[in-house]
Amino acid sequence: MQQKIITLCIISCLITSTLAVKGIDIADAFNNFTCFKNAGYQFAIIRGYRSYGAVDPNGATNMKNAQAAGLITDAYFFPCKGKITAAQQVSDFISAFGQEEENSTNGLYGTIWVDVETNPSTGCGWSSSDYTGNCNFLNDLITTFKNKGKLTGIYSSKYQWETIFGSASACAKFTSLPLWYAHYDNSPSFSDYAKYSFGGWTTPNIKQYNGDQTVCNADVDLNFY
Repeated sequence: MQQKIITLCIISCLITSTLAVKGIDIADAFNNFTCFKNAGYQFAIIRGYRSYGAVDPNGATNMKNAQAAGLITDAYFFPCKGKITAAQQVSDFISAFGQEEENSTNGLYGTIWVDVETNPSTGCGWSSSDYTGNCNFLNDLITTFKNKGKLTGIYSSKYQWETIFGSASACAKFTSLPLWYAHYDNSPSFSDYAKYSFGGWTTPNIKQYNGDQTVCNADVDLNFY
């Protein structure tokens, strides 16, 4: 079964369930994903594209190691707005991780989560004055991924959305996509979302509920479906 189908099945089942399935996201190279599995985590979201405009060289190996340990894998994509076009970034990502065709069975990842947060890398930051341009750039990324047949979601928070697009209600054109939102209240539930909603989404899919934690001697963030 293709990885993307597995991912969709898990999301579909868990949204209608009271079961909180926990996972991690990780940026650094790591080879002991079995430790995460033994600690009760069931999925890993692996960095695939770095904030300064380059494919993460550790991404594919991390994904393979995570899958070998029995974890479901997705990828997250930290885009660079400014130095490289959206189309080139998408092309570089797909070239590095395979799955050029919609029906590929490489299965390194299910969903690509586009990271919408302030970017500290030189020449890659979102505009502080052109909110419309920021929204258009995000739309270019999403459209290009979709045209390649990729499953795509958005990662952000209310604060980041307001900062990048001017208000929590702005750029509300991606509500058909799944949402992974960040709110560090150490609570694996969506009970807070009504207060921290943004972008037009009424229902989130994943919550990053704690950040910069050390698990299995690795720096990770904690998430749940």
